[in-house]
Amino acid sequence: MPSNPLGLIAEVTHRCPLHCVYCSNPLQMAGSSSELTTAEWVSVLQQASRLGILHVHLTGGEPLARPDLVELVDAAHSAGLYTNLITSGIGLSENRLTALVKAGLEHVQLSFQDSRQSAADWIAGTRAHALKVDLAPMIRRSGVAFTINMVVHRQNLDHLGEMIALAESLQPDRLEIAHVQYYGWAFKNRGALLPTRDQVDASIRIIAAAQQRLSGRIHVEAVVPDYYARYPKACMGGWGRQLLIIDPAGKVLPCHAAGIIPGLQFDNVRNHPLQWIWRESDAFQKFRGELWMPEPCRSCDRRDKDFGGCRCQAFLVAGDAASTDPACSLAPTHSLIEAVVAGVNATPTSGENNVQVGEELNHFWSYRPQPGK
Repeated sequence: MPSNPLGLIAEVTHRCPLHCVYCSNPLQMAGSSSELTTAEWVSVLQQASRLGILHVHLTGGEPLARPDLVELVDAAHSAGLYTNLITSGIGLSENRLTALVKAGLEHVQLSFQDSRQSAADWIAGTRAHALKVDLAPMIRRSGVAFTINMVVHRQNLDHLGEMIALAESLQPDRLEIAHVQYYGWAFKNRGALLPTRDQVDASIRIIAAAQQRLSGRIHVEAVVPDYYARYPKACMGGWGRQLLIIDPAGKVLPCHAAGIIPGLQFDNVRNHPLQWIWRESDAFQKFRGELWMPEPCRSCDRRDKDFGGCRCQAFLVAGDAASTDPACSLAPTHSLIEAVVAGVNATPTSGENNVQVGEELNHFWSYRPQPGK
């Protein structure tokens, strides 16, 4: 019997005013007509509490696109769940924030795309940076816990010192420096987003200095991108071990990208209780435990730490979700990752010109997501 999950990531909508080229949402996003209703989400949150879940992360898309967000926060709070809003900030007014806090909101995570307005707006595909900067003091005054999420990649990693300085000026409790994860739209744009070895090495030094300097004031967290790590991350704390995701239409997933894996049927909260899906559904059982593991995972001392790495990355890069994550240096298919990294490092960044704005550079990105309609 699996242990109870700790957290629920509730993708309440795929609608979003941004068009970030590294969006983790699936290539085929759920339209608004298929979204769970208010009553359905309330039922899900109550079921989550009974299942032992401790916290819920309301995300999307942009969760503020839901006019019933205050009701959802109230339902989560009433169910005893610690409630976190993950947002771009677009659609957040002082009155709405006050209502959300009154309903029980306890934490806000605000995302930034860069320290420079023109670059940030270009990455996001819309003018949003100035609004985010203006919103931060309002969130700070509200009294909720406040995290700034800085998404980093090849096109802005040379600005990392500036990005940390911007975050420091906005006084969050926590700063998360999040390297792009190569799924969905980011995988399509991997060649433009994956940083060079020199950029990664420089970023590690900058982050270490910031952690020391800001200790006791701002908690700084960061993770080396998978493609440069010796061992893979324990994706989502392991498949079906700690977290679950519910997409806007009610499909329950063990991770954001799991829907891309062929041959798996993910059940819906409209058809089955959340407890049954977590404990008994075939999809959640598929990569639990160790019996599914191939070598070298099965005999590796790290198998209870990284659980063979990410199943979606194994499928995207190696074509087999049941194989060792190619990001692992011990994986038989690690050469596939090495080839990608070698290609990126053969084309170094061009310093101050690596991010520009204008129609002439629209071809640079392979794809930009369009929000669910």
